[in-house]
Amino acid sequence: MALFKTTVLLAMLTALFIGVGFMLGGVPGMIIAFALAVVMNFFSYWSSDKLALRMMKAEEVSKEDQPRLHAIVEEVAQRAGTPKPRVYMVQSDTPNAFATGRNPQHAAVAVTTGIMAILNERELRAVLGHELGHVMNRDILISSIVATIAGAISVLAFISIFFRNNRSPYAFLAIIVAWIIAPMAAGLIRAAISRTREYQADTTGAEVTGDPQALASALEKLHQGVKARPMEASPMAESAAHLFIVNPFKAGGMANLFSTHPPMEERVARLRGMRARPDFSYKGP
Repeated sequence: MALFKTTVLLAMLTALFIGVGFMLGGVPGMIIAFALAVVMNFFSYWSSDKLALRMMKAEEVSKEDQPRLHAIVEEVAQRAGTPKPRVYMVQSDTPNAFATGRNPQHAAVAVTTGIMAILNERELRAVLGHELGHVMNRDILISSIVATIAGAISVLAFISIFFRNNRSPYAFLAIIVAWIIAPMAAGLIRAAISRTREYQADTTGAEVTGDPQALASALEKLHQGVKARPMEASPMAESAAHLFIVNPFKAGGMANLFSTHPPMEERVARLRGMRARPDFSYKGP
């Protein structure tokens, strides 16, 4: 169901992108929009992991530097049946974690110094299971494509002055759509896709570690931790917010409408509801 919903939303976003190109420049505009999407998605496919790690100033850590973290990552990767990802750390008091990489063979997980200070081993294992769930579900690639298309819509809006046909009676309408309606619609679709993938990663992470209650507990701690110590907002950091297991910034009001993360209460409730399932049992020490 999550895959079907993601596919439908992604198709809607792509259609919106190409439609804006068509409204602004007819068939040539649509072709330019499509070509732009292909080029940007190709770049995103090969470079999304490096860009995300660089934006968050993540530094790779060795087994000698972080033996506990490496041991947990290796254990979770074995449970998931995937190669061990590269391990990074972000110097930030905000407790959080994210994963990146186009597939399990080119994956990386990053945790903040803040998360290492507040989670116990079970909770950290559950969080890393969630992050590997994103990699297993190809969510990093999906989110990169979504972000690329949404960004390309904004680019089309910016250069719409070169596309529009002033003799067309629909020229003014096309500009309104390109500048206002399309970016807002793209933001809503992008947020909906991201929320769907977060729910799926919660489920996958719980299945990988066999410990949904630990993930629920970790999410509650992280939610409170971010409230107390939110990440410093910047254009670069905000563009990578969807990668984190919890939104690293304070949100409220209209911002919730475009939030890339589901309501924390709903995520925790879903995980707590897994308690009665006999196939979930913690097998760690």
